[in-house]
Amino acid sequence: MIVADLEQIEGRTYPARRRTQNLAGGASPIQAKSFALGWVTLDPDGGQVPWHNQEQEEVYFVVEGEGEMCLGTERRTLRTGQAVFIPPGVFHQLTNIGPTPLKMLYCYGPAGDVAHWKQELAGTLPRAGEAAPPLPAGARPQWVDVSACPRSALPRGGADG
Repeated sequence: MIVADLEQIEGRTYPARRRTQNLAGGASPIQAKSFALGWVTLDPDGGQVPWHNQEQEEVYFVVEGEGEMCLGTERRTLRTGQAVFIPPGVFHQLTNIGPTPLKMLYCYGPAGDVAHWKQELAGTLPRAGEAAPPLPAGARPQWVDVSACPRSALPRGGADG
């Protein structure tokens, strides 16, 4: 039996103020081929999964908190207990708009790397409205600048996405 224990998965902290821990895929002991599954914690007041797209279809499920979800040209608030489907190739972004951490699960398939992890770490994410489609009207801005990030939020290492 292969077990992934969230308490034992270090994960990775990203510059856009989130921590991701792979439960299936990445550095997890569970290596499914059809999907990847992870736990994400977005810091209060602005922690973000920045504007990006990927080839896999994906679902975000908010376990705790409140966030602004941008998907293509749409924007709405997601709350505890809500899930959103993200079609392949569609740009999306989730921003914590609450005063407490937003905790969520993601699941995408098929499993494999997604470019935005490495792009965020390198500060090379395509910018909304320039190298990527614009964010929906009224959306919180996309995080793109590593130099504007506090040193404490820079990656700690590890192989998690």
